[in-house]
Amino acid sequence: MSPWEVVIGLETHVQLRTQSKIFSGASTAFGAEPNRQACAVDIALPGVLPVLNRAAVVCAIKFGLAIGAQIAPRSVFARKNYFYPDLPKGYQISQFEIPVVSGGGLTIRAGEQEKFVHLTRAHLEEDAGKSLHELRGSHVVLGHGKTGIDLNRAGTPLLEIVTEPDMRSSAEAVAYAKALHSLVTWIDICDGNMQEGSFRCDANVSVRRPGEPLGTRREIKNLNSFRFLQQAIDYEIRWQIAEIEEGRKIRQATVLFDPDSGETRAMRSKEDAHDYRYFPDPDLLPLEIMPDWIAAVKAGMPELPQAMRLRFQSDYGLSAYDAATLAATRASARFFEDAVAAAGKEQAKLCANWVMGEVAARLNREEKEIAASPVSAAQLAGMVNRIADGTLSSKLAKEVFEALWNGEGQDADAIIEARGLRQVSDASAIEPIIDTVLAANQKSVEEFRSGKEKAFNALVGQIMKASKGKANPQQVNALLRKKLGA
Repeated sequence: MSPWEVVIGLETHVQLRTQSKIFSGASTAFGAEPNRQACAVDIALPGVLPVLNRAAVVCAIKFGLAIGAQIAPRSVFARKNYFYPDLPKGYQISQFEIPVVSGGGLTIRAGEQEKFVHLTRAHLEEDAGKSLHELRGSHVVLGHGKTGIDLNRAGTPLLEIVTEPDMRSSAEAVAYAKALHSLVTWIDICDGNMQEGSFRCDANVSVRRPGEPLGTRREIKNLNSFRFLQQAIDYEIRWQIAEIEEGRKIRQATVLFDPDSGETRAMRSKEDAHDYRYFPDPDLLPLEIMPDWIAAVKAGMPELPQAMRLRFQSDYGLSAYDAATLAATRASARFFEDAVAAAGKEQAKLCANWVMGEVAARLNREEKEIAASPVSAAQLAGMVNRIADGTLSSKLAKEVFEALWNGEGQDADAIIEARGLRQVSDASAIEPIIDTVLAANQKSVEEFRSGKEKAFNALVGQIMKASKGKANPQQVNALLRKKLGA
């Protein structure tokens, strides 16, 4: 048992799925040329006034409802003052003392254990611009040591989601980040694109001996992949423990993770709230959210993942693992339910096996999302029904699936007829094949009768080969045992 306890809290910046920025009408579309989507409000020209985007508030309400949090009837926007080249105002509009969402939490699963991670708050704020170091591209070329500023992101709406320091390992931190990512995409408040910066995590990490007060934390900034999140936390844990064991003190700091070296490095000393000199923004009225607004948003909410997982278990008899896998995304859950609707509820388990098995494997291999699956839910259901009624064996079904995937037929029935893949279940047709195989494999027959079970499996394999995979395996097993007197 380790003499050290790890304490982790995460702050996640979720870019909200709105067409325009949080305080202006400028576009939030990704990929525009630098500084083409920064309007007068975003760059704080004299005399401009911010106007709050209602769609961003709706996103915050959705999130609060999804995590069982308190939604503040009245919240306040503040100015967070700091000076950095990509912050054109010299301050960021955020929320401090009164956030729009307080409390709530997420249930995560790390390994076999479930854990509830409490959330402190979620508040609305605007994003800063982006510093581009030593940039070279078709539009701008900067020499060594030069930095360009792109203000397209300035004013992009964010929901900053802050946890309590509840996590005790990098595995738990990653499990939480994945659960949060799944939730915000599920309720459609974020596209979840980590490469484009739509979902980025800051990890606050400290270590202590069990029972001692919390240690000094260091904040790892802007982690935009789950792999980097785990690597950065693991390195930081090792570094902090080594420092303390060498007799040195941990100093509060903001650090960056270098994926190339796998190490964190200090960027600046960590600021506290008073360093930012927060004060209420005089250009923005308090945000008031009435109960009828919350009720209207709630009425339009989709079924949440936890509720769907429980329903899959109760309605379809699935295991907790199968239900969680199928409900990992709304798209996969929809595909599964569409297949069950077409195949019949009694085939739910078989549909689940195929969605989690062959469909998922092919999608993963070809790097496709389930919405782009070449085999539709209806086509899969048709094939599943042919397995259930004995027309197809599992081996023949894979051949049919392959044909459907490659667009070589409209449905399973057409492929079965065109290729002559119907499973043979007539004992009078199977018995002659068995007799031929037994006559040609007397050695295997004798080995089986002397107690070698592997010989039986070898005989089954020969029979299936002789039938070109069309013989019903269950009947082959039964008839063969009968003929061998077993």
